[in-house]
Amino acid sequence: MHRIGLMGGTFDPIHYGHLVTAEEIRDKFNLEKVIFVPSGHPPHKIERHVSDQEHRYLMTFLATAPNPFFEVSRMEIDRQGPTYTIDTIKQFKAEYGDEYEFYFITGADAIFEILTWKDAEQLLGLCEFIAATRPGFNNNDIRAQLEHITSRYGKEVYSVEVPSLAISSTDIRQRIREGRPIKYLLPESVEYYIKKCNLYIK
Repeated sequence: MHRIGLMGGTFDPIHYGHLVTAEEIRDKFNLEKVIFVPSGHPPHKIERHVSDQEHRYLMTFLATAPNPFFEVSRMEIDRQGPTYTIDTIKQFKAEYGDEYEFYFITGADAIFEILTWKDAEQLLGLCEFIAATRPGFNNNDIRAQLEHITSRYGKEVYSVEVPSLAISSTDIRQRIREGRPIKYLLPESVEYYIKKCNLYIK
């Protein structure tokens, strides 16, 4: 059975926390590759403005290009209307076939929302889920949520602590608005793209 990681997110912007997480999980779970899937129109992000999808796709492409085990998919970027994880997983499974097993990588905070996602019970049965946590995250809360999912749906969700997840896209955007440095928080190619396109200055 071939194993492929799927890393979804807005990547607004992508940073070293995302990249270290993907590489750590690729190695730990013996994945052939990790496909980054920038979200198109995420229904759970309506409370804030999300940067243009082409900007987010290009930044993700620039950040992942040096790693031969990383790819970027336009699947959600090109999809019309709200983008739901279950539709993405189904499409990947249809394109790759039964000999491939998918591992969906997401932040631990999303695990607290996963039961509210579209067709959550069916979604949990379609692939494996990995929750990436950062140091200082309330491990008791995440452990309780993972146990709840297991007891309710009979589904184990893996948890992996990644130190570099202390970096956040929210903080990077705030730093740019305040004129503070973002160097060493994300790849130079992404930093250059942000400056060239004047992203996040408002």
